Amino acid sequence: MEPGPPVQDRPNIVLICVDQWRGDALSAAGHPVVRTPHVDELARNGTRFSRAYSATPTCVPARVALFTGQSPERHGRYGYRDGVPFSRAHPVTMQGVLGANGYQTQAIGKMHVYPERARVGFDDVRLHDGFLHFSRRYGGRNLEAHDDYLTWYRRQPAAGAAADHAEDGVGCNSMVAAPWSRPEHLHPTNWVVSEAVDWLYRRDPEVPFFLYLSFHRPHAPFNPPQWAFDQYVHQPPQDPPVGDWVGDFEEFRADDHHQTVMGRLDPQTHHRAKAGYYGNISHIDLQLNRFLEALGDFQLTDDTVIIFTSDHGEMMGDHDMYRKSVPYEGSAHVPLIVRPAANFQPDAPKGQVCDEVTELRDVMPTVLELAGVEVPDTVDGASLVPFTRGERPDWRDVIHGEHVHFGQSLQWLTDGRAKYCWASGEGKEQFFDLTADPHERHNLVADADRADEVDRWRRRLITFLTGRDEGFVADGALVTGRPVQTESNAVRATMSAPRTAPATVRLGR
Repeated sequence: MEPGPPVQDRPNIVLICVDQWRGDALSAAGHPVVRTPHVDELARNGTRFSRAYSATPTCVPARVALFTGQSPERHGRYGYRDGVPFSRAHPVTMQGVLGANGYQTQAIGKMHVYPERARVGFDDVRLHDGFLHFSRRYGGRNLEAHDDYLTWYRRQPAAGAAADHAEDGVGCNSMVAAPWSRPEHLHPTNWVVSEAVDWLYRRDPEVPFFLYLSFHRPHAPFNPPQWAFDQYVHQPPQDPPVGDWVGDFEEFRADDHHQTVMGRLDPQTHHRAKAGYYGNISHIDLQLNRFLEALGDFQLTDDTVIIFTSDHGEMMGDHDMYRKSVPYEGSAHVPLIVRPAANFQPDAPKGQVCDEVTELRDVMPTVLELAGVEVPDTVDGASLVPFTRGERPDWRDVIHGEHVHFGQSLQWLTDGRAKYCWASGEGKEQFFDLTADPHERHNLVADADRADEVDRWRRRLITFLTGRDEGFVADGALVTGRPVQTESNAVRATMSAPRTAPATVRLGR
């Protein structure tokens, strides 16, 4: 049956953001173990961007890029730091612009902004940040004042005597995994979808909506329901890739520590961590199907764009590293899928895979173009909509990424086929041929046959870093050992400045 005519003049848009989901962890991308049938269905009905990255791969700066459409050069957040008032530093947001142009905007789940209850342009927020990054200073008994999931959870009769211990002691940054011990409907992943379905009943039916559906998982705690954990814990163990360059960060090694970021875990702990991580992924995938079925029940499927992405990845033992912050594929490569609304793009190609290098900064201009809204000049990302129409527009040939980690700035450039990395502490360099070596096992920086290529990439990084506050470039060369900072001087200046009112951007149709 052909799609019917639109019931409104602009599409609804659902932006699904998961936390710490690797770009390769999709069965649609050929992962040998993970199964994601419902996310795969989005890809089959839309466009999957196979070389998508998070340029600043931790929660805080990645969400700045997502909400502002900006690169690290523009938004000025170079590392993980809580406590920067979001709306002062970043007054123009995707959701704020949509709201100013007639969209009802709702966020459900993880925000990870400061203050926690800041709406940063949304009409309303139903919050579950997982680990409450500031509220803990007020004492654990007051967390419900800052977290809607915990408020709900502690009122559920099924929570029983364990109502104050929703996570069973499974740590929010720990590699120790254990299945969820409560009824599954109490799990925060289920709660996000339940809230979203309830919101569909309460939305204003006379205007289009933008829904930010944000999951704390598959980020630790690695505590999926038992069925999801069992799906992977009985798989044969697999050794992670370890590069010939792994000694570059040897001084930061902490083997067998359950919260290690650089170190090797015993095989059983590592295997269970993977089972918990992949189990979280399969759990989200199933709950997404629940939400997508609800859209169908409301007859909204053909009027609604679905965008799926993650704020960053998870190293999961690759190169003896866990968690994120580093430039390697497990950390910086993210999934990105755009499934158009059939009533608004009836001829959009299906099942496309685009290999152009993309980044989280591209989500905001994509959303605004789909909504028929003018893109503010604060944005330096680029819209992906032409790709979803089957076009191949002129496109960037490289992205620059960075993150303060291991006490230094880890800088990197990639076009999705090669990657150049520079660590500011001692100037260690790495160069990977991602086409021939997708798991980054071999550092080619000392390969005489690649010397000219490495030099070209180095010079490109120098161009990106020239004029930076830290003084990473002097006399046309990279400078090592410079003090690093997690945000630009311009962002620091906003922290004591009065809040700037959100921008109003007129509708451009």
